[in-house]
Amino acid sequence: MLKYQLIVQYIKNEILNGNLTAKKKLPSLRSISQLFECSIGTVLKAYNELEKEHIIYSLSKSGYYVLESDFSSDNSFENPLIDFSSGAPDIDTLPYKNFQHCLNNAIELYKETLFTYCDPRGLNSLIQVLADHLKEYQIFTKSYNIVITTGSQQALNILATMPFPNGKSNVLVEQPTYYGIIKSLELNNVSALGIERGLSGINLHELEKLFKYGNIKFFYTIPRFHNPTGNSYTREEKEAIVKMAEKYNVYIIEDDIMADLEIDKKSDPMFAYDTSSKVIYLKSYSKILVPGLRIAAVVLPKLLMNTFLEYKKWVDMNSPILSQGALEIYLKSGMFNKHRKKISKLYSDRMSCLKDTISLFQHPKIKWNVPKSGYFACIYVDNELRYEKIINTLSNKNIQLLDTSTCFLREYKTNNYFRISISKVNEDKIKIGIPIVLDTIRKHLVDKNSDFNYYPKI
Repeated sequence: MLKYQLIVQYIKNEILNGNLTAKKKLPSLRSISQLFECSIGTVLKAYNELEKEHIIYSLSKSGYYVLESDFSSDNSFENPLIDFSSGAPDIDTLPYKNFQHCLNNAIELYKETLFTYCDPRGLNSLIQVLADHLKEYQIFTKSYNIVITTGSQQALNILATMPFPNGKSNVLVEQPTYYGIIKSLELNNVSALGIERGLSGINLHELEKLFKYGNIKFFYTIPRFHNPTGNSYTREEKEAIVKMAEKYNVYIIEDDIMADLEIDKKSDPMFAYDTSSKVIYLKSYSKILVPGLRIAAVVLPKLLMNTFLEYKKWVDMNSPILSQGALEIYLKSGMFNKHRKKISKLYSDRMSCLKDTISLFQHPKIKWNVPKSGYFACIYVDNELRYEKIINTLSNKNIQLLDTSTCFLREYKTNNYFRISISKVNEDKIKIGIPIVLDTIRKHLVDKNSDFNYYPKI
């Protein structure tokens, strides 16, 4: 972002936050040039841009003033919903037309099997395609290790309730984590333990203790672009966790839901380091394709297959044939890879915009993690704060944030995390919404001794 654009954004945010009101004089050209460490000409260019947008006006030999307009009230600039809470993809990015063609072709191709039961493992032709497709993610497996489920949540529910060959009973989850696994464990009365996964990652020594003494049936993890922190494990961390799983006979469920948004070609899944069949790999297509597709692929160790299929059979006889057939055609046609590249760049650009915007803010109690891609980033507040008040205040400003208390087991709950999802916000909304979010957090800190500044890092 160019300097004059930063200044434009700064003035807009000052107006939206109520620090600059109608008819109030703007800071002088000299004071802004000193704040942003730029020339007066750069500030003048920014003010001229704001004049063109009818946000400010100038008076000869007096200065610049905020125009009394709808910009700072309930207008179209401020009123539209800024949704930082959603975990669903942006509807404008979904390949409806192309996928509709695949659905139509699937109806014609599989018309004889659409209304009959099929193998609980899934459509055999799709499984064969997936066995080849998964190689692109460094998942090298045989087709007989793959099962199609009706979404990843169904796979998690089955794995949570079925017995495992290690004979253990506790499930270990990161804290915080995806709320779907929390709810599944809770509703199925499965005993759960937690381990902190903060902005700096996970404590491997603590993890080893839990693996050794915690009677852990499986460890559920989101290694890549974690929900809700956005954090990713390093290669060394992945290798260490897989080795510990083998040593202490613990299974790992690797939920790789953000795999299609990865931009680092050298970032391999945990499955790639597994030599003892302890990693269960879970791949969903809901974050990049139509969420209503309800199709996921599970790569299972041989020892788990029969039990998993028995449980799945009595949950539903088979996953939707039409969805499976359409996905098969979409993958084989090459449309998926084209769409994946497009979407990966889109979300990477949004994350880059988020990082540029959030980096302008300085506060000793507020930390953040913004990954290079994925859906989620995280703001962490190292301070007591009025969490519900912040959520409600932002909601009244038409800015939605997820209450991340749902991402914790009851005994681990904390109100210090704010998940920022960029899935449904474009770059303009990020630039508008994030300053308001951070300013609102600052205003509701219990300890306000530290100043909160908005200025560029030079």
